[in-house]
Amino acid sequence: MNRKVGHVLFNPAADNILATSSGDFTIKMWDIVTGSARLTLKHNDIVQSLSWSANGALMVTTSRDKKLRIWDVRQETAAHVVPGHAGAKNSRAVWMGEHDRVATTGFSKMSDRQMGLWDIRSPQEPIGGFDMLDSISGVCMPFWDDSTQCLYLAGKGDGNIRYYEYEHDKFEYLSEYKSADPQRGIAFLPKRGLNIHDNEVMRAFKSVNDNYIEPISFIVPRRAEVFQGDIYPPVTGTKPAMSSAQWFDGGDALPPKIDLESVYAGEEPAEIASDYKPRPLTPPKAPAEIKNEPEPVKEAPQPSPAFRGPLPSMKEQTTSVAALASKFADKDPDDSVEDDDTSSFEEIPKPVDRSEKQIRVPPAVDKTQLAGIQKGLDSPVDHHAFSAVEPASSARPDPQMIKPKNLDPPSVATSTSTTMNLPPTPAARTEPIQGYLQEIKALLQQQTQTMAQQSAKIGQLTAEVDDLKTNLSTTTLSGRLGGANKGERIKRLEEELAELRS
Repeated sequence: MNRKVGHVLFNPAADNILATSSGDFTIKMWDIVTGSARLTLKHNDIVQSLSWSANGALMVTTSRDKKLRIWDVRQETAAHVVPGHAGAKNSRAVWMGEHDRVATTGFSKMSDRQMGLWDIRSPQEPIGGFDMLDSISGVCMPFWDDSTQCLYLAGKGDGNIRYYEYEHDKFEYLSEYKSADPQRGIAFLPKRGLNIHDNEVMRAFKSVNDNYIEPISFIVPRRAEVFQGDIYPPVTGTKPAMSSAQWFDGGDALPPKIDLESVYAGEEPAEIASDYKPRPLTPPKAPAEIKNEPEPVKEAPQPSPAFRGPLPSMKEQTTSVAALASKFADKDPDDSVEDDDTSSFEEIPKPVDRSEKQIRVPPAVDKTQLAGIQKGLDSPVDHHAFSAVEPASSARPDPQMIKPKNLDPPSVATSTSTTMNLPPTPAARTEPIQGYLQEIKALLQQQTQTMAQQSAKIGQLTAEVDDLKTNLSTTTLSGRLGGANKGERIKRLEEELAELRS
């Protein structure tokens, strides 16, 4: 009875060998030359996927009975039969090129999509367990790229294609292609058909809604000015490694490879040895042993005979000593001045001599001036006496002395105002900070007394001015002549008081 064919896959190494699976739970190996099925692999349930090894000698299959089988095809026996994915939905398997590893996708008991990595020599369980992908219900279809060592997973019923890099017996997630158009089926173009000049590493063709086929290119984002050998290693060519008769007789070989650099240059594809291994993992070389050989003994150099001439005279010795002294002598002062003018360094001031502390003392108010002003208020107006009085601006207190918080001993010492030199005391030499504080305290007390005296004088002068104004307002017409002189006097006194108050 005829059954529906589910899968068709050519042998990657032998010529005219075709594997087909059908609903009768079998996989048949066909010799296309003779048109007969010469080998049969029997399963217990529907075959869901199959994949050849790189040399075409082994095959991995998954079936609906949730088993993973690794077949020695020409012996028609399963070398390993182990439990696969526990979910009830379809599972898929792909042989990872020339590696002895198999990648599978399937579902867990909770209907989560899974991915597994298997060692064909010991496939009792996946390496590191199953990796959960997501909870989408569509079947995940795996595709292996032996050149870039990448695994592509395309979901049936969704538009996403994610890809992983295989390294150190695990898959590292790289990125994902996303699309709103779901794919019902997908296939990848062989490497020799890619656009190498644009750094295209894979090209997929997906069927969208059974209406059209959409190409999807995977491109490495780098400038392609020359051939990129790291992403384009030699790939399988178009020539088989053996004929169908040789394969059925037990032959085992890898097909020859082609160098893509010749394709990049536009030349005929150049064939290379088929034993090329992708990314060989070689252990680091041990450092070479260093042989301790005795070093040759070097002979000590013989001293050359010294030349002895006549001893120098006293005059020659004196001349040489004078030359050495002139070499280290100071330059002319005029030259040093010119050098100072042209120097780019700032002049550093000499340190302040702290042996004699210079403290600013406010100029004391001349008491004779105040006495003369007070006396002039009581006596008649005398212009000559008034002009003899010095301006009160000379007795004005220094504004800097009103602010003791800003008093800085180094800046006070360099001021150009009146200074008072105090003899150095032993306490000041031993404790300079305490000496400064005591001097500042004494200076503040002296200023306080001076300001109190000046305030008293100012109050007295203010009272006298008020009395004179009162007298002027009560004088008669005959006394206005003297009042004019007193008014001028009052005006002068007011100016003096304003200057003292400021």
